[in-house]
Amino acid sequence: MKCIVGLGNPGKRFADTRHNIGFMVVDELIKRHQLSLDKKKFHGQYTTHVIEGEKIIFLEPLTYMNLSGESVRPLIDFYNIEPEDIVVIYDDLDLPNGKIRLRQKGSHGGHNGIRSIIDHLGTKEFKRIRVGIGRPTTPQPVPNFVTEPFSKEEWVLASEGIEKAADACEAWFTKPFEQVMNEFN
Repeated sequence: MKCIVGLGNPGKRFADTRHNIGFMVVDELIKRHQLSLDKKKFHGQYTTHVIEGEKIIFLEPLTYMNLSGESVRPLIDFYNIEPEDIVVIYDDLDLPNGKIRLRQKGSHGGHNGIRSIIDHLGTKEFKRIRVGIGRPTTPQPVPNFVTEPFSKEEWVLASEGIEKAADACEAWFTKPFEQVMNEFN
């Protein structure tokens, strides 16, 4: 069993913002497989589906970004999923808009959603797909930047990153993550 976790913030105010790119990737996967996030439990919305003979859980925590671990932990405990069978998808300021980077494990790198998951799981041993959103080009606080929507011009590259991240998730359904990293990094 594998779990795909997209990070973001719930509610209409955050729906199309840079910080919600993890939700956008899960939404793309849900659309591709004609599913819906039809279950609400574990402080999140999720669904389960068998793809390529593997049971996959798609999760969007509804705890707000900084508390994401409060959703991930009870779900993986309930379904008995090992941390190494999780991929967490989230925004990254240090990658150019639309670029993706896959990692097997690592630190939180200053991302509070990842920090929360590490704290709740007690390990850094879970897979990640970082989707670049770039840094602000004008002087503004980072929290304001990440909670703003993409401009029309930015959306072109952002949507390419969403597609690539979804493609990488689908590749992981049938291939070892190391091989997927070699293909997509």
